[in-house]
Amino acid sequence: MKSPLLAAAAIVLAGTAAISTPSAEAQARRSQHQVCENVRVKQINSKDDNRLIGTGVGAVAGGLIGNQVGGGKGKTLATVAGAVGGGYAGNRIQKSHQDKNATYTTERRCHWVDD
Repeated sequence: MKSPLLAAAAIVLAGTAAISTPSAEAQARRSQHQVCENVRVKQINSKDDNRLIGTGVGAVAGGLIGNQVGGGKGKTLATVAGAVGGGYAGNRIQKSHQDKNATYTTERRCHWVDD
């Protein structure tokens, strides 16, 4: 009869000791505080996040226009310069279009900071 009673008492004491002792994480948090902020998050509603289509179309168009200028090595240089410039312009145009069609949400983000 004494054995089950002693076992039950030991379990109760162990349980209260575990509850009253703060965890290591809780002890570490005593010198920290939590900082939360609202962050605006942009969701691009496009399958072409890298703007490859705009860059490609712009490079082809710029190369064709550049090819119409000059002759000989100057023509080659103008074609390359037109392709590079057109690629950049096409990328920026597609980015502008994607930004207009993007949706924005606000998320609450929290992190711990040392005191």
